[in-house]
Amino acid sequence: MRAAVLHEIGQDKLEVLDDVEAVGFGPGKVRIRVRATGLCHSDLSAMGGVLPQPAPFVPGHEGAGEILEVGEGVTHLKAGDRVVVCWLPACGACPACKRGQTELCLAGFMNAGTPNFKRPGGDVFGFAGTGTFAEEVVVDAGCAVPIPDDVPFDIAALIGCGVTTGLGAALNTADLEAGSSVAVIGCGGVGISVIQGARLKGAAEIVAVDPIESRRQAALRFGATRAIAPGELPDAKQRITAGEGFDHVFEVVGKSATARTAYDNTRRGGTLVVVGAGAMDDFLQLNMFELFFDEKRILPSMYGGGDVLRSYERTIALWRAGRIDLAGLITHRVPLADINEALDQMRTGTALRTCIEL
Repeated sequence: MRAAVLHEIGQDKLEVLDDVEAVGFGPGKVRIRVRATGLCHSDLSAMGGVLPQPAPFVPGHEGAGEILEVGEGVTHLKAGDRVVVCWLPACGACPACKRGQTELCLAGFMNAGTPNFKRPGGDVFGFAGTGTFAEEVVVDAGCAVPIPDDVPFDIAALIGCGVTTGLGAALNTADLEAGSSVAVIGCGGVGISVIQGARLKGAAEIVAVDPIESRRQAALRFGATRAIAPGELPDAKQRITAGEGFDHVFEVVGKSATARTAYDNTRRGGTLVVVGAGAMDDFLQLNMFELFFDEKRILPSMYGGGDVLRSYERTIALWRAGRIDLAGLITHRVPLADINEALDQMRTGTALRTCIEL
């Protein structure tokens, strides 16, 4: 079986190998033939050591495909079912799940420490317990969520992470009001999804902030009312909000510097939503007086901040109704053999989402 493998954390290229085997199949598991997978910035972060992940590993966590085989005890799936891969499945029994905060369930993270693959040289892990840059993957049955026949695999793959994360940040976490002013810092695939969510909620002003011109132009197509470079944000804040700051600012980069910028451009009493996944040693500094005096809410948004399965269903309904554009997010397509080309597209910002076709 072919898969793209990172041998050591810190390497910037993947090696596509044909001697990889998906392992772990048994009771409660399913084997999936991956048909399409998106490249998410979290994959790059794991490769670079920003996000913790044992190596060697197969990146990829935003995938879709069809069930090849189901293990003993799996009754809700069968061979041939079309599924999206959920990298953060809810166990339904932990305290977080019982409180209704299924996005905080840790069961999925436990899978990251168990190898999903093997090669003649030893075990290979799958990123976030999945590893969708492979022709096949074995995961817990809860990681395989059935999708309707009319949802193409490439669209389903996006729903598996980036779209759910971005839409959910606007619809679940921020729950912004119609007429609000919004700024989105970082306008890749997730940031564009935040913009679409803000448009759905009726935001009056949606300012897209990104250093890359092509992404700014894309943001306008997806619903941003203005698109600016980072250096233009102070002027936009003054012109749009009379210097008060935006009602909601979304940080979709995952760095303390941009989070601090987002905080500074949020109005007093407004909301900063942290969407980007950052490093454990990157600290956001705030003083105790401003925290108290400005009463700005800081809301992290993990995987869209809501029930993942409900979010999938909502996204499909919105897509069917033409209320959101998912196909337009896919700006590039490459075969698995050209995975390093996709990495370059992500690093340079030329792609919103690259679909790797298997």
